Amino acid sequence: MRTVVKIGSTSLTKADGTVNAQSIDQVAAGVAELGRDGREVVVVTSAAIAAGLAPMGWSSSRLPRDPAHLRAASAVGQISLMENYRRVFADHGRVVGQVLLAPTDFWIRNRYLKSRGTIRALLELGAVPVINENDAVADDEIRFGDNDRLAALVAHLVDADRLILLTDIAGLFTADPRIDESASLIEEIVSFDHRLEEMAGSSQSTVGRGGMASKLAAAKMATWSGVETVIANANRPGVLVDAANGKQGVGTVFRARKQRLSARKLWIAFAVRSSGQIQVDSGARLALERDQRSLLGAGVMSIQGSFDADAPVEVVDPNGEVFAKGLVRWRSDDLKRFSGRRSQDLPGELPPEVIHRDDLVMLP
Repeated sequence: MRTVVKIGSTSLTKADGTVNAQSIDQVAAGVAELGRDGREVVVVTSAAIAAGLAPMGWSSSRLPRDPAHLRAASAVGQISLMENYRRVFADHGRVVGQVLLAPTDFWIRNRYLKSRGTIRALLELGAVPVINENDAVADDEIRFGDNDRLAALVAHLVDADRLILLTDIAGLFTADPRIDESASLIEEIVSFDHRLEEMAGSSQSTVGRGGMASKLAAAKMATWSGVETVIANANRPGVLVDAANGKQGVGTVFRARKQRLSARKLWIAFAVRSSGQIQVDSGARLALERDQRSLLGAGVMSIQGSFDADAPVEVVDPNGEVFAKGLVRWRSDDLKRFSGRRSQDLPGELPPEVIHRDDLVMLP
């Protein structure tokens, strides 16, 4: 069995910005124990930027504004971070291997296969893959946004049976436990709705990009790819082993869906922001949902936003309900000019499909 564990910046760094080796030690101890039981573990780590602030003379309260300086901080911090992983895991008899990934490693097929092959080879050789986003060269417009989503994609990539998101609270609560003393832990979630997103709130961290909202989004991604997900407190003794073994009360458990999305459709559905919306008539919605057809220009009623071909867009019905998301093949200007026309009445340079069914994901 295979588990992916993600640990965030707030758990991995101290108040002065240095790497918290004790937190890594707790993860390493859990990985070693699971390894003795025949379990494989992939670690997704944050904190490269956080770990690089102090050496560069910055602090979490005085972050550089220039993205290039943040990338430089990550380049410095990644060295310290991985040296701590190497040293601490070695104390537990395990070798680690660094893997830095970018979004294109998931949507470009040959890079996806190479990334998966490298991680699988590390596991076969008995090493522990430690994965982070390649922040030093990350494109500010094309990035994961936070390592919770990266962890969900990695869980799909390596065919994991469980994703464990370690954070600074015990899981998802009915309200923010730091504000509301009556808040109670939600131990199991079978399906997602808007109420869950309202409970999640926003990040309280200055050094991390995630928060409970991003963990909820990652859990949704993972469960849609057939991976059970647990959100738990990184400081809880034995948390990794207990969460991997399905112990009750360890945190919030999100049950996996039976239907498994492909990596590409998982990316389209959850990992890229929409550039606009396309409103379709009721007949087009029926054709997309029931008949699994492509979206044609004749079914388009109106659009919102400005976008180029291949951009991600939401598809809404006449009532404005979002029911699908996909990569559009027409530019927004072409949709404004030619929507509503039958395929035979389109200019020759336009493809017949506004969104091809292979690029379309139906949402609940």
